[in-house]
Amino acid sequence: MLFLTVGFSNEAILTIEGNVFAKGYNMNPNNSNKFINISSLIEDTNDRIIEDIVSGSDSIYLLTSNQNAYGIGLNEYGQFGNTSSSVFLLNSNQELFGCGDNRYGKIIDIQFSNYHSIMLIENEDENPNPKRKLYSCGYFQFNGIDKNTYKFTEIKSSLFENDDNILDFSCGYDNTLILTSNSKMIGFGRNNYGELGTGDMKIQSIPIQIELPKLRFNENIFNYHLSCGSSIHFFIILLLLFPILKKI
Repeated sequence: MLFLTVGFSNEAILTIEGNVFAKGYNMNPNNSNKFINISSLIEDTNDRIIEDIVSGSDSIYLLTSNQNAYGIGLNEYGQFGNTSSSVFLLNSNQELFGCGDNRYGKIIDIQFSNYHSIMLIENEDENPNPKRKLYSCGYFQFNGIDKNTYKFTEIKSSLFENDDNILDFSCGYDNTLILTSNSKMIGFGRNNYGELGTGDMKIQSIPIQIELPKLRFNENIFNYHLSCGSSIHFFIILLLLFPILKKI
């Protein structure tokens, strides 16, 4: 086993060989408790080597070595992003449907919550300093676009300046936090328990800037990583501490 991811009603295992075995609701309609090889469902046999996996509430995303994104599970709010044929959906009749593509640039990361999905794209044509952009789809209150969208749509905001770039992002239960190279934290989505850190419990349907906690040890913002929890908190983790923690 190389990697394990667990969602609300599913779990998946990524093997060293690049295969993904999953079980749970909407994974195997014949037996939800039995693992099946979902990577073998990809029709293109040259695109079956999986490099990364992540679980959502009732779905699983796969990222292949060819930088294509695939998904399986529920899609009732357009969380998968229906554009062309890079994402697949398996229904209760074991029928396979495809959607999504990779025409926007190199996929750096892809995450999804209960009702929305976020994809980070890097334009390789802008070397040596490629610009990163976020694309979203799903339910309007949580996707950062303020309208329902059933295909991946770029999140546009004046908060993303021309000289600013996206360092990291993380999806929580139904919200998203973003960290930029200009030391800005940006967030949107569900905020019922104040999990966005805005000082209130108002849902933010479009990106807003959030006061960034004071950085300890005077470290550079490039050394920080965002991680959102379910609905109660998030953390900023100092990556440089990982080697120290391993020794403890």
